[in-house]
Amino acid sequence: MIDVMMFLLVFFVLISLNVIPALGLKTHLPSASSSQDLKPQNKAVITIGLNDALQVDGVDTKIGELPTRLNLAKKNGEKLNVIVNSDRGVEVQRLVEVMDTLKQNGFESISIATRKP
Repeated sequence: MIDVMMFLLVFFVLISLNVIPALGLKTHLPSASSSQDLKPQNKAVITIGLNDALQVDGVDTKIGELPTRLNLAKKNGEKLNVIVNSDRGVEVQRLVEVMDTLKQNGFESISIATRKP
C-alpha cells in the first residue's frame, strides 16, 4: 500500500515539475514590442530548433522536404500562411535558408513568431 502511494507521489511531483517532456521542439522565442495575436487561418508552423532541428507542425522534416509537406497542408488551393517559430539561439543563416526555400517554392505569406516582452 505504501509502495503505491509513494509511486503516485513521485509521479505527481514529476508531472508538476515538467520533468516529463512535452512533444515538439522546445524553443525560446525572441521578443518584439509590436507582437500581435493571430486570427484563426489556414496555417502551417515551421519550428527551427538548435542543432539544425526542423519540424513542420510537430513532425521532423528535412529542408528538402519542406515544400512537399507544406503543399500537403494546403486546403483546396487556399493560401497557406506559414509561421516560422525559431529559437533565438538559431543562427540567422539557418533562418534565411528556410525562408529562402519557402520563397523559391511560392509561399508568400510568411510570419516570424515572437513573444511580447
